[in-house]
Amino acid sequence: MNKNSNIGIDLGGTNVRGGLVTERGLSHILNQRIHGSGSVEEVLQGLFGFTDQLISNSVASIGIGVPGLVDAETGLVFDVVNIPSWKEVPLQRLMEDRYGIPVAINNDANCFALGEFYFGKGKGCNSMLGLTIGTGLGSGIIINQKLYAGRHCGAGEFGMIEYLDKYYEYYASGQFFQNVHGVDGETVFQQAEAGDANAIRMYEELGAHLGNAIKTILYALDVDLIVLGGSVRYAWRHFHKTMWERIETFAYQRALRDLRIEVSELGNSGILGAAALYHDLH
Repeated sequence: MNKNSNIGIDLGGTNVRGGLVTERGLSHILNQRIHGSGSVEEVLQGLFGFTDQLISNSVASIGIGVPGLVDAETGLVFDVVNIPSWKEVPLQRLMEDRYGIPVAINNDANCFALGEFYFGKGKGCNSMLGLTIGTGLGSGIIINQKLYAGRHCGAGEFGMIEYLDKYYEYYASGQFFQNVHGVDGETVFQQAEAGDANAIRMYEELGAHLGNAIKTILYALDVDLIVLGGSVRYAWRHFHKTMWERIETFAYQRALRDLRIEVSELGNSGILGAAALYHDLH
């Protein structure tokens, strides 16, 4: 049988999502709860049971995005966020032993970037940054049309760079509303959408911090495109003006003129990117 599909899996602490990906895109999407607080073996059995529903003779490879560090050479997964028992798990070996096909594993923010590069706003570009703005501030880097993940798939952790009295993630992600104003981000979003001036001002404030973060990133990476993902992107219209006001103070204006910043329109970038991991490596 012709192996014309790949499995992409987005593993979280409460849910695992995945599907079959072909050149035409994503099909047969599954979403299942996972016992993230369980033992190493319990979480593995949940992942196996999930993958069993997708596997077939037409599958060429399996790609998995995880919220944690990964040894890119050995497939060891370290300190997975919201899965406390997963301190050091040889996930690639375990999956390959079970399914007998190549398995690739990477950080979930890197999978988002790959998904955008192959299937979304990044198609056709040479270099880009996928920036996920949700409960954290993560990123994936594409250079010369290849993912640059670093030895432990931790390249691009710009959210951890020191900023003001904390670090960028504290001010330039969904954490901002609780950290600075003591309010729930979802509530602020609903209020801003309804036209509440105070809620909109909070987004404008967040936009300025995000603009400063992007400006710092640009001093390290001279990319063609930045694609914004994560839940905060849905409030783009409330923060993009102040974000750009800060970015426009970037010292190298010629480079800035060629920069595009787009908002992701894909609903499953992480799954698509996970499925593309093996292809990206070869």
